[in-house]
Amino acid sequence: MTSDPASRASGASDTALLAVRGVRKVYEGPVGRGRQSGSVEAIRDLTFGVGKGEFCCIVGPSGAGKTTLLKCIAGLLPATAGEVRLGGTPVTGPPPEMAVVFQEYGRSLFPWMTVAQNVDLPLRQKRMSKDQRHTLVHESLADVGLADVHAAYPWQLSGGMQQRVAIARAVAYQPQVLLMDEPFAAVDAQTRAELEDLVRSLWHRLGVTALFVTHDIDEAVYLGQRVLVLSSRPTVVMEDLAVDLPDARDQLGTRASSRFVELRGHVYEQIQRARRHSGAGSSLAAGA
Repeated sequence: MTSDPASRASGASDTALLAVRGVRKVYEGPVGRGRQSGSVEAIRDLTFGVGKGEFCCIVGPSGAGKTTLLKCIAGLLPATAGEVRLGGTPVTGPPPEMAVVFQEYGRSLFPWMTVAQNVDLPLRQKRMSKDQRHTLVHESLADVGLADVHAAYPWQLSGGMQQRVAIARAVAYQPQVLLMDEPFAAVDAQTRAELEDLVRSLWHRLGVTALFVTHDIDEAVYLGQRVLVLSSRPTVVMEDLAVDLPDARDQLGTRASSRFVELRGHVYEQIQRARRHSGAGSSLAAGA
């Protein structure tokens, strides 16, 4: 079912489109009642690669540093050690080939702008004509099922529709890599299922490389070709799990299959193991 996470991840990072190599993140700051200076090691040593066109999910216990990792990959947060490379080039700031969809869609959309204006905003950084931007905006909104709401404002839409706008904005940007940080955590179960299928459909059609962070084990197994299981803090890769489900998936049939149940149970056991051994990430990765 699995292979050694260290050897598999490090080998993949050598030729991967997105390569994470020995990334470590330590937060410095005051701690305790006396406000003495101190440090918190959020990520100890993360190495893995994501190939071109691959869909990889990341799960782990609460506080495992999943969002911190994604921010380091996106160039939004500097790593304390190690590096992230995109197409062989070190990531030292937000690269133009990446787009990020966050969980808090309400904060990422500007309420005083229309839906179309929100989607168009990042495109203004690119050297393209107004007509080209207009075409991309309307095509991406149609892709997410919102062709008829381009003139509406975000506050007039449901939460699920607002998140579709955020996805449309990322799609319109035409990224090589799409990073998603628990994007469906704040919507209801039915909307979540619809958005999961939407993302897989867009991934298939656009050929984008996707790295999807989630706390939901079922979601990770349903969406991904691979699932990276992180340890508790300080974080390392416990396991790099290949999801050998059929590529064509549906919410009822796939989730009812015996293989899905087996994979889900395996990931659940790994996360519970991480929680029991909190603070011993390196020994977990070694199979202790």
